[in-house]
Amino acid sequence: MADEFMKGFACLMIGGLGWMTIGGWYRTPSFEGAQITGEVTIENPTLYDQIGLFMGEAFFWFAVFGALTFWVLLPLVSEFRTYLDERSA
Repeated sequence: MADEFMKGFACLMIGGLGWMTIGGWYRTPSFEGAQITGEVTIENPTLYDQIGLFMGEAFFWFAVFGALTFWVLLPLVSEFRTYLDERSA
């Protein structure tokens, strides 16, 4: 179970750091207002801006679903398999 914890933690850290980095670039209009979670202030985003914004969302959801997969889903599947094996024996 320790390896699942570390895999989930790695997903959370990689996704979180990527999301914060891209959020700092694109979603921080000023240091007095909202930071990292503010609105995107680019009027005509270039292709690279669009890719960056997409990657910010991808990093966020990778962090959420990666951690939940390794911390909740896989242990539940393992426990359910153990339960089915004990029940059939």
